[in-house]
Amino acid sequence: MVTLREAWRTLVPDINDRHGPLPPLMVMLTVITGLVDTFSYLALGHVFVANMTGNVIFAGFALAGATGFSLTATVIALAAFAAGAFLGGRIIRNARSHRARLLYLALVLEVLVVAGAWLIAEVSGPPSDAPTRYLLIALLGLGMGVQNAAARALAVPDLTTTVLTLAITGTAADSRLAGGPGRRELGCLSDVADLASR
Repeated sequence: MVTLREAWRTLVPDINDRHGPLPPLMVMLTVITGLVDTFSYLALGHVFVANMTGNVIFAGFALAGATGFSLTATVIALAAFAAGAFLGGRIIRNARSHRARLLYLALVLEVLVVAGAWLIAEVSGPPSDAPTRYLLIALLGLGMGVQNAAARALAVPDLTTTVLTLAITGTAADSRLAGGPGRRELGCLSDVADLASR
């Protein structure tokens, strides 16, 4: 009963809640992320465009010679996601004082990138050839990186992504090139090292 009540409060927050309508919006974005990752895994060949922890595992499979896993696709997804998080970092620096503007700008960019991927998929048909497949991975990874950077900056408690995904997002979004302080980069990488040693 308590769990259901807490879930209800997340989906229908109190008017005076300090995060306003963000919790249900973040839940919706989480569902959309899951759908996009499902598409990428099934249609683009064992690669995630949002779950970077999964991609690191897939890269390990590819390096070990497991069939069905592409190191190239995984590296493209990781690089595109980091680039998206970097762009998200630039958006964050320009709109940090206004949470609604931050979410709006990030979502506009994400929608444009994902719509571009959808249009390419519609025109090209099934992504059987490598250039189309890699382009779709890059576009979707870019959009998911932007979304994750924005979600991280909005800091709605308990509505986050996986640890490694956040580490990549933080490294790119907080970098000096993205206009950030740059001081969290080593902390994020040490978090990854701590997880790897467990």
